[in-house]
Amino acid sequence: MKNRRFMLGSAGALAGAALLAGRSRAASAPAAPLSADERALHALNRLGYGPRPADAADIAEQGAERWLERFLAEQLAPRRLAQPEALTTRLAGLEVLTLSQAALLGRYREAVKATREARREQAKGQTPDAAALNAVREQVRPLVQQAATARLSRALQSPAQLEEVLTEFWFNHFNVFAGKGPVGVLVADYEQRAIRPFVLGRFRDMLGATARHPAMLIYLDNAQSVAADPRRAGNARGLNENYARELMELHTLGVDAGYTQRDVTELARMLTGWGIDPRQPLRGGAAGHGDLFKFDARRHDSGTKTWLGQTVSGAGQAEGERALDVLAAHPATARHLARKFAQAFVADEPPPALVERLAESFRGSGGDLRELTRTLVRSDEFWRREAYQAKFKTPYQYLLSSLRALDLPLSNPQPLLQALAQAGQPLYGAQTPDGYKNTAAAWRNPEALTQRVQLATTLGQRSGIGAERLSNTLGAALSEPTRRTLATEPAAQQVALLLASPDFMKR
Repeated sequence: MKNRRFMLGSAGALAGAALLAGRSRAASAPAAPLSADERALHALNRLGYGPRPADAADIAEQGAERWLERFLAEQLAPRRLAQPEALTTRLAGLEVLTLSQAALLGRYREAVKATREARREQAKGQTPDAAALNAVREQVRPLVQQAATARLSRALQSPAQLEEVLTEFWFNHFNVFAGKGPVGVLVADYEQRAIRPFVLGRFRDMLGATARHPAMLIYLDNAQSVAADPRRAGNARGLNENYARELMELHTLGVDAGYTQRDVTELARMLTGWGIDPRQPLRGGAAGHGDLFKFDARRHDSGTKTWLGQTVSGAGQAEGERALDVLAAHPATARHLARKFAQAFVADEPPPALVERLAESFRGSGGDLRELTRTLVRSDEFWRREAYQAKFKTPYQYLLSSLRALDLPLSNPQPLLQALAQAGQPLYGAQTPDGYKNTAAAWRNPEALTQRVQLATTLGQRSGIGAERLSNTLGAALSEPTRRTLATEPAAQQVALLLASPDFMKR
């Protein structure tokens, strides 16, 4: 216990002293250009989840400039990168990635049915069959865990690091909450089919894929939205505006785009009938179509609408598709996405000139997200010292970068998922549609620092590597104050102290 208290105190002192020193240097020292080694590490930290020992070795062997040129080219063309056999084998063993949407939802409905039957038996004074009930529940719980295992495995092992970082970003942008009804069993399919294929594709395609996916239809209640009927008392099962509101406020235009509450209502009317096919067979396996999206004309409001100053005549599903076209091409969408993108990858308060350049790229390319990303990595702002380590890692980013730096395998994901939950960022666990924040203000606080120190201690003990090897991996990312402070600490504590340092907590 004495050693643990010592380590926690030392880590806290190191973090506090180095953080204050870093702020002082930022305020007084001129911003020198990044060295080649710093640029290489900056790319690994900002366009990936941090360096592994093998990355440091490759940079040393090839030279930082040559390595960086190849890295950037490969990351923008991830299909050229061969996936490690261990990763491919692990993903192939995850049932949740092979089942159809119908089969996934069927698993959930079986569990719900069994739970209701058990409650009815209890109400009658009977003892429910606990074994049978647990057996059905166990068909559901592993699917949610497998989704998280797939995400962590890819982020940790895939050489296509930019693709993984972009998947995190765009999933968060189009967030769904795994804790709402059947969304949990569908979340892997949502990520696999509505997000991943489009992170370097067209924004309009991703927008449409998320709009039609059952996870989004259920999460934001559009699956239950039907044309308003004045004959219904209180219109209890009528129009639902949740998805229409978030579609404009979060997914496209932004909250300050000048639309009105009437625009929200009219868009919700245009999207009535976008729901789930209740007749789709739900017990099938991986074979077959299994998609659950269905447009139901009987639930659609076919009346004329006035939306964003346009008159929209009744045209069934085409009304919603037209709305997605308009929103994806709107200048306000370009500005909203550009700022959010620059904030995630450059600074919490992104440079206005960069935001405008990204917006121009989005508009000029027709929403090509590869071009948007290419514009970012070619910008001067991305490579300025002001941006270098300017971002504070979220708990998810901190965990992954720690595992990569220590070269630890993902042998048992469950304790790591619990650590994320304790840190306030459970995977697929953001309850509100705006997802998790990526700014320092959301995550940099004393409680979070203590949790990271504890995680650093646990991972450092598991790794068995020495501080010298970890220092070589982190390279130029470690400041001189951190190195000097570390040299005065016991060797047995140095790995954990490195992971607990503010140098490492920054991206």
